[in-house]
Amino acid sequence: MIAALAAGSALAMAAVLLALLRRRWTTVTVVGVSMTPTLLPGDRLLVRRCGITELKVGDIVVLEPPRPATPYGVVVTASPLTRTRWKVKRVAALPGDPIPARARAATGDRQTVPENSLIVFGDGVESHDSRQVGLYPGDRILGVAVRSAGGKRPS
Repeated sequence: MIAALAAGSALAMAAVLLALLRRRWTTVTVVGVSMTPTLLPGDRLLVRRCGITELKVGDIVVLEPPRPATPYGVVVTASPLTRTRWKVKRVAALPGDPIPARARAATGDRQTVPENSLIVFGDGVESHDSRQVGLYPGDRILGVAVRSAGGKRPS
């Protein structure tokens, strides 16, 4: 009986520890070629959940793309039943930074990145990023990639 209680207690502790780890860390699998040659399709990344204030230029981030607006100014949202399509990109500019020349056509007449926004680019030539869509919202960040499945730091 005591052994069963100890086993149950250990299992409960393991479940609590796992839940705490999942709140701060997650993994994602790279799909597509927008980050080649740095990341390849099928690469798995360990991601530390964080907000925009914890990022620096050059970090590889996992984030949601901006939601498109309709001609009436209404933001189109996905069904809650659809899975989030995360993007893996490299931070090019953060709030207060000058907007890089490569993103100016998509950001209008802005000179600097506004508060709670960022500019991101893919490392690959076929990346759909701030060059096409402009600013990415800072509140749509999942986190920063800290390791690939092979144990190396994404660079």
